[in-house]
Amino acid sequence: MSQRTDNAASSLQQTSASMEEITSTVENTTASSREASSLSQSAAKLAQRTGDTVGQVVTTMGEIQSSSRQIGDIVKVIDSIAFQTNLLALNASVEAARAGENGRGFAVVAGEVRQLATRSAEASRDIRELIEASGEKVEGGTRLVCEAGDAMQQLVDGVNRVATMLGEISHAASEQSDGIGQINVAVSELDRMTQQNAALAEESTTAADQLRGQADRLAAVVASFKLRVEPVSHVGYLQHDRAAATSEEA
Repeated sequence: MSQRTDNAASSLQQTSASMEEITSTVENTTASSREASSLSQSAAKLAQRTGDTVGQVVTTMGEIQSSSRQIGDIVKVIDSIAFQTNLLALNASVEAARAGENGRGFAVVAGEVRQLATRSAEASRDIRELIEASGEKVEGGTRLVCEAGDAMQQLVDGVNRVATMLGEISHAASEQSDGIGQINVAVSELDRMTQQNAALAEESTTAADQLRGQADRLAAVVASFKLRVEPVSHVGYLQHDRAAATSEEA
């Protein structure tokens, strides 16, 4: 019984040591998962801020594109005015030529107006080409920024999901650590009780050995007592026989 108790105590000690190692591992895992959860939450916040910034850029690019269209419309109006001014100046030059000497001064003014209208038309045409080129670039940039915004939103959603999962893992690991801690306490208590039982079993074994020794000594004493009684009984018979013989002789 003592041997079995010692074996059980040894097994419980090994189990307790293993549980301590498992507890340490789970605690490290819990700490790592908490750190990862904190980092993922920070990354999610950063990604969200970046996504908001990209969204603002998308809005700004849209406003720039809208302004470019408005400028293009204004340039078209200027081009139309320049065309009409050029046409009016041409008509004025024709009328001045018809007026002869009296219309010469007016013809000079009409010519200058026509040149000014021509330069305005050329300038408006250049501006329109620049606006169209800028509009194409702005449109392409807007498209790229929109795609970046969509990708960033997907990243934000993914990071948020990871943060949520890591939070759940951290919570589960914390609960697991608490559970293993309780098991470890129970195993330690069971180990203490088993060691106590082992000590009691050892004491019982020692007491049993002592009792067995005392029983052996008592048996030896009893056996010795029986051996001394039998000779006394034999002597009594001899004395009785001698007395009978003496009586007969008398």
